[in-house]
Amino acid sequence: MHVLFVHQNFPAQFGHIAAQLVKRDGWRATFVSQTAPIAGQTQTAGIDRVTYTLKGGAKEQNHYCSRTFENAIWHSHAVFEALAARPDLQPDLIVGHSGFGSTLFLSELYPNVPIINYFEYFYAPRDSDMDFRNDFPSIPLDSLRAMARNATLLLDLNHCTAGYSPTTWQRNRLPKQYHDKVEVIFDGVDTNIWKPMPTMPRVLQNRLIPETTKIVTYATRGMESMRGFDIFMKAANRISKRRKDVLFIIAGQDRICYGGDARHTGGKTFKEWVLAQEPYDLGRFWFTGLLPPTDLANLFSLTDVHVYLTVPFVLSWSLVNAMACEATIVASDTGPVREMITDSETGLMCDFFDVEAMADKIEAVLDRPSDYAHLGPNAGQKVRDHLSLDVCLPKLKDYYSQVAGRPRTT
Repeated sequence: MHVLFVHQNFPAQFGHIAAQLVKRDGWRATFVSQTAPIAGQTQTAGIDRVTYTLKGGAKEQNHYCSRTFENAIWHSHAVFEALAARPDLQPDLIVGHSGFGSTLFLSELYPNVPIINYFEYFYAPRDSDMDFRNDFPSIPLDSLRAMARNATLLLDLNHCTAGYSPTTWQRNRLPKQYHDKVEVIFDGVDTNIWKPMPTMPRVLQNRLIPETTKIVTYATRGMESMRGFDIFMKAANRISKRRKDVLFIIAGQDRICYGGDARHTGGKTFKEWVLAQEPYDLGRFWFTGLLPPTDLANLFSLTDVHVYLTVPFVLSWSLVNAMACEATIVASDTGPVREMITDSETGLMCDFFDVEAMADKIEAVLDRPSDYAHLGPNAGQKVRDHLSLDVCLPKLKDYYSQVAGRPRTT
C-alpha cells in the first residue's frame, strides 16, 4: 500500500502515523509539505519527502473574509504542481488535512485514487472559541470570516471519499449531514515517549528541584487567551501569595498561535501583557521555553499538579501527553476536555473562568496528594487502553485499507 500524505507542515498530524506504517507494516509513505527536509535528505524515517513552493497568496486587496480561501487555492495548486512533476509517484490512497485545501485538485491528477481528509475544526461565530471569552471579544468581521473559512472544509467534505476527526467533539462540529462520512479515530499517543519517567532526583534542564518544593505546571505551544494562559497565571499568583513552597513551571513559547490577542495587548506579547496586569514574584515562576518531547515527558512526570485550559477549540496534544505520563491534572470544564477527563476519575474539572476555585483545587491536591493519587494512573490507563498509538494505529490502518478499496464516486 502506498499512501500519499498531504499537509502544509511536517510531521504535523501524519508524520508519526506514516513512520509507523512504514516501520511496522512495510507500507510505502510519501509526504508532501511546504516544510523542506534537511538539505540533501530525500527520506525521513523511511518516508519519501516532496516539497511544494507557493507562488502567491492572499493580499491586502483581497477581502478579509476571503483571504483564507485565496491562500488555500495557492496551496492546492502548489501541491498539484509538485506532484505533477513526479509522475513516478502513483499512490493507492491520499490522506490530507482539510482546511488548507491542499488535496482539492488531486482528483484531477489521480482520478481513481480515494481521498481521506482529516477534519480538525469547523468554524462558527457562536457557541465556539469566538464568543467564549467576552473579555477578549472578536471584531464583527471575524464572525463573518468564520463562515467563509469553512469553504475549503465544505468542498473537502463533499469531494472526499471519506474522512476522520480525532475526537467526537470535533467531528460533531461538522454539519450533521456529513457525520456518517467522517469516522472518529484519535491520532494516537506514542507511549514509548509519553510515559511516567523516574522522578528522583527531580531534575529538569540540569536544574535540581528540592524535594520539599511543590511543582505546578502549565504547557502550551503559545501563550494566549484561547489556552487560558492568563487564567492560569492569576490562579498561580493567588497560590504564590498564600504559600512559599510552590514552583510554577511554564513550558512553551511567548507567541500567539490562535486568536486575536494582539488586538488587546497594546503592542506587548500576551505574556508581557499578562505579567503587567498584577504584581508577580517572578522568582517563583520558571519559563522554560519550548521543551523537546523527552524533557516535556519528564516535566509531566515530575509535576504535582498539571493545569490544562482551553476554550471550545481543537484539543491540545499536551493534555493527552500529560495523561499518558500519569500527571494529576486540573482542567477546564469545556467541551473538548470532557471527552478526555472525567471529573474525580482521570482528573479534576473546574470552570474556565473561576480563578479562585481553580486555585483551591490545585491547593487541595498539593495539601492532600494521597486523596488524589488515583487520578494520574487512571488517566494513564485511559491513554494506554484507548488513545495510544498501539490502539489507534491498527484502527487507522484498517480504515485506510478499507477506504483504499472504494472506487471514487466524485
